[in-house]
Amino acid sequence: MRLLLSFLCLIFLASFSKPKEIRKYEIFGTAQGTEYAITYFATDSLVQKSDIDHLLNEIDLSMSLYKSNSLISKFNSGKNPIKADKFILDVLKRSFEINADTKGAFDITVAPLVQVWGFGPKEEKQEPSETQIKNILACVGIKNIRLQNGVLSKTKECIKIDLNGIAQGYSVDLIANLLEKSGIKTYIAELGGEIRVSGPKPDGENIKIGIEGPDEKGIPVIRHIVALNTGAITTSGNYRKFHQSGLKTVSHLINPKTGYPLNNEMISVTVYANDAITADGYDNSLMAMHINDALKFVENRKNLEAYFVYKDKDGKITDTLTTGFRKLIYIENQSKNQTDEKK
Repeated sequence: MRLLLSFLCLIFLASFSKPKEIRKYEIFGTAQGTEYAITYFATDSLVQKSDIDHLLNEIDLSMSLYKSNSLISKFNSGKNPIKADKFILDVLKRSFEINADTKGAFDITVAPLVQVWGFGPKEEKQEPSETQIKNILACVGIKNIRLQNGVLSKTKECIKIDLNGIAQGYSVDLIANLLEKSGIKTYIAELGGEIRVSGPKPDGENIKIGIEGPDEKGIPVIRHIVALNTGAITTSGNYRKFHQSGLKTVSHLINPKTGYPLNNEMISVTVYANDAITADGYDNSLMAMHINDALKFVENRKNLEAYFVYKDKDGKITDTLTTGFRKLIYIENQSKNQTDEKK
């Protein structure tokens, strides 16, 4: 009887015990030639750095051009088909869709051009000639690869794939999936500037993300802050990653149709989408368009919004954004007024 009473007392006291406090956990590391930062809110440390590193290493063994033993490197260096793994299958499927939607502005077979312009795994000491570009263009075009029953093949041995324009966004989505499967509902996952979030924060506040772009002198600054509780934000730009050739700036973004680096008015494009693979796949494509065409393109598509920094006809750095992206911009006074109204 005493034992029973003691047991009942413990149950009674436990029913009045405080719930576990929600804490903020942060994980930092390096991967894919860049850095990652993950913040999540939970009652326990549900995901460790080792979990993130293991996942990113698996992705690298599949799609990294800088690992000679990766599956994609084996495909690029040989002529035989390969059995694609889940990572490559997911990325190829989305790549085919975005290639068709952008009428070839996004093309993962651009790898030989990226390499010859000095942005690939091997060092290049001089610019390619017009003849070289013409010859390489014969080895570019997504029509030259086939994916059937999980087997990836190519029509020409010189065809090589570069998934860097979309794989980092996909990696962020996989990190988000890992967090969610672990029971984490609120997080910010960032890899190399590609971001996916889920909120709101425990205090009810929206998650705020700074949108970077160059100022009038070309210096990177935070141009705007967006507030959101779901979705992904990615940015593509030519003001950070480039080569200097004499007085000429050579962008790392290559036009798969001409074979030459992009040289239009675009400086950077920030895209919002439901997932990071979509945002990442479209940001490079939008960089290849002229501003009016890019605005029209995004406005005509659901679940896609964008913010553009570009040079106007007088060479002045300016910006514009789609209707939906404007709604994401965080305005402090407006946010305060909305909070006061709720009170």
